[in-house]
Amino acid sequence: MQDTITKERILVVEDEADIRQVLCFFLQNSGFDARDVASGSEAIQIIPEYRPHLIILDLMMRPVTGWEVLQWIHEVYNCPTLPVLLLSAQVHFTEQIRGFEKGAVEYMTKPTQPNKVVERVSTLLSLTAEQRLLRQYKRIEDQRKMVARLGEAQKER
Repeated sequence: MQDTITKERILVVEDEADIRQVLCFFLQNSGFDARDVASGSEAIQIIPEYRPHLIILDLMMRPVTGWEVLQWIHEVYNCPTLPVLLLSAQVHFTEQIRGFEKGAVEYMTKPTQPNKVVERVSTLLSLTAEQRLLRQYKRIEDQRKMVARLGEAQKER
């Protein structure tokens, strides 16, 4: 009898087809079960059925944004421990802080190497829910300190 190994399910929510395809290719070649959707509304429809172990979520989508999906995960789907890695072209520290405050456990900016995303996914899935929460709080603290330092540097000019 053959042993079946359950692959960890990763949902890629990204409106740019090329990025979706590349990420899924790298994730699948790294042993994950990766699915992709092109919009926030599709994500909301598929999450309850697919039950991903982690979501890679773009923020800038229409008509349903990544922010709205993140809020839905926590308030409607009621799964605050579901790890969400935000992947966004928004590079401002305030947006990163907002992402962590809204429940994301990681924030990566585009463009990035697909293998770096896979590494981050592997790391996040190796952590317990408590470790991910501690990591999230530390990231918020680190980002706030960076914003404060940047503010101080601006005042010195």
